Amino acid sequence: MTFTPAHRGGSGTPLVAIHGFTDTWRTWELVLPALERRHDVLAPTLPGHAGGPRLDGEVTVDLLPSAVERAMDEAGFETAHLVGNSLGGFVALQLAARGRARSVVALAPAGGWAHGDPSLAETLGFFATMHDQVRKAAPHAEAIASSPGGRRSATAYLTTHYEHIPAGLIAHLIAGAAACDALPMIDRALSDGYPLEAERITCPVRIVWGTADRILPFPRAAIRYREQLLPQADWVELEGVGHAPQLDVPLETAELILGFAGS
Repeated sequence: MTFTPAHRGGSGTPLVAIHGFTDTWRTWELVLPALERRHDVLAPTLPGHAGGPRLDGEVTVDLLPSAVERAMDEAGFETAHLVGNSLGGFVALQLAARGRARSVVALAPAGGWAHGDPSLAETLGFFATMHDQVRKAAPHAEAIASSPGGRRSATAYLTTHYEHIPAGLIAHLIAGAAACDALPMIDRALSDGYPLEAERITCPVRIVWGTADRILPFPRAAIRYREQLLPQADWVELEGVGHAPQLDVPLETAELILGFAGS
C-alpha cells in the first residue's frame, strides 16, 4: 500500500477535509469529485496516521489542529471551509475556535459525550481492541476486500451501505488503520478528554450525525454539543446512516457539505 501525506485538487474557495481516527485522507475519495468542482480542496493526513507526519514527542491536545494549521499555511489558506469526520470533526471545531474556519461541517464529531459519561473510555477501549485486530488482518486486506462478505465485515462499524465502496479503497483503509500509531493518541484522549473553546467559534457550524452510528451512537455521543457547546449549530440527522457518511452516502454527504460551505 502507498500512503501519502495529503491530497489537493479542484479550484474555487479553500476547503479542508480532515479524516477521522486511524483513517487516511482517502476516506474522502467518494466525495472529492463533487467538492472539487467548487472548491480548492486540501485533504491532509493527520500526524501518527498512515502517510502523515510521525509522532515525535508528547502527544498533546494541540498536536493535530496545529499540524492542520501548518498544512493550511503551506497551501496558502488563511481560512477555509472545514469538513471533518469523527476525530477530524473535533479538529475542525478546534481550528474554528482558532479563527481558521469560514464554516464547519462536522460529521459525527468526537468529544460530544456528557461530562462523566463512561462511553468515552469504552469507545477508546474499543479502538484499542479494534486496532490490534486490524493489524492482524492487514496482511490479508486485499483478500478481505475481494468478497462481498469481507467488504461488509471491514466496513460494519463505519457504514450501513457498503456495496458502492471500491474494494481497493476498503483494502487501503484496512491497511491504513493498521499503520496508525494509535495508542499514544488513545492515552492522550483518556488523560485530557476533548477540551474545546466553543465560545470562540463564530463561523457557521453544521453537525451531521447518522442515526445508525455504531462508534459514536446518536444522540448519546452528541449531548455535549447539542446541550452545552454548540446548541446553535445547524443539526442534520441521517436516518439509517453509520459513522462515516462520506463513505456511507457520499452523494448526500457532498450535497450537505456544498449546501453549507458557501463562498
